[in-house]
Amino acid sequence: MSNTAAVTDASFQEEVLESDVPVLVDFWAPWCGPCRMVAPVVEEIAGQYEDKIKVFKLNTDENPGVASEYGIRSIPTLMLFKGGKKVDMVVGAVPKTTLASAIDKQL
Repeated sequence: MSNTAAVTDASFQEEVLESDVPVLVDFWAPWCGPCRMVAPVVEEIAGQYEDKIKVFKLNTDENPGVASEYGIRSIPTLMLFKGGKKVDMVVGAVPKTTLASAIDKQL
């Protein structure tokens, strides 16, 4: 079972920016190798922090609006939002510990 949900240009405002808990957004695309490498890590993080944060995946090919708004130039990019603002960002396929420490700083 997946711990992550998809978010789109249309639902980003409501799901991410208006969330009352921190939100991790995985900006990815189906053709991106490193995105596929980091996907299981993102799933693990979503499971580990399921009561504390929300985790969404945004397909940059299908949702170019949000990706360009936040200046996504390389994927995977993982952005952490809190209170409607971007508070942290990790670019590339990173180990789980890197993501976890970024999240822990916001909790």
